[in-house]
Amino acid sequence: MSIRLLRAPLTWVAVAVLAAGAAAGLYWFQPWKLVTDTEVHEELTAVSGASVAPSATATPAAAPASTGPVLVSRGDFVSHEHETVGGARIVRTADGRHRLELVGLDTSNGPDLQVWLTDQPVRTGPSGWHVFDDGRHVALGPLKGNRGDQAYEIPAGTDFSGLTSVAIWCERFAVSFGAAPLTAAG
Repeated sequence: MSIRLLRAPLTWVAVAVLAAGAAAGLYWFQPWKLVTDTEVHEELTAVSGASVAPSATATPAAAPASTGPVLVSRGDFVSHEHETVGGARIVRTADGRHRLELVGLDTSNGPDLQVWLTDQPVRTGPSGWHVFDDGRHVALGPLKGNRGDQAYEIPAGTDFSGLTSVAIWCERFAVSFGAAPLTAAG
C-alpha cells in the first residue's frame, strides 16, 4: 500500500512538469500562427512617377525638395525562413518625413516579427537567414500583419547612409522571414 501512495504524488509531479513544459512550448513557438493570417489594408502614399535622384546611390536625406510625396527607393522581397513576396518602398512625404511602405506583403505569421531597415545585403537561400542582426538596423516596430499593405513611420533624424534593405525579422528565433533590397527609384 505504501508504494501506491508514493506513486500517486510522483505521477502528479510528472503531470505538472509535463503541463508546464507544454505551456512553455506553446508560448515560445506559437504554432497556431503558422495556420492563421493577419491582414492589414492601410492606405499607401500616392507617389509621382518621378525619381528623387538620377544616381543609384541617392539616399532619402539627399532627396531634393518636392511639393508632393516622392518615391525614394524600392525593392521586392526575397524569401528566407518562410515564403515571402511583395514589395517595400521608402516614400518621402510632402512634409519631408519618411515612411516605409510594404506593398502586397504575403508571408507566414510568426512570433515576435519586427520590421527593420538594415545595412546588410540581401542574400538568397539559408545564407541570408541570420545576417540582419550582424550590423546596424533601425527597428520600425512589430509587423502589423503578415498579409496586405502597411506603412511604418521612419524616425526623424534617421541616418539613411548604408541602410540598403528591409527585413521581416523574427526576434524570438533571430531569423529573417524575408527581406527586400532597396535601390534608389529612377
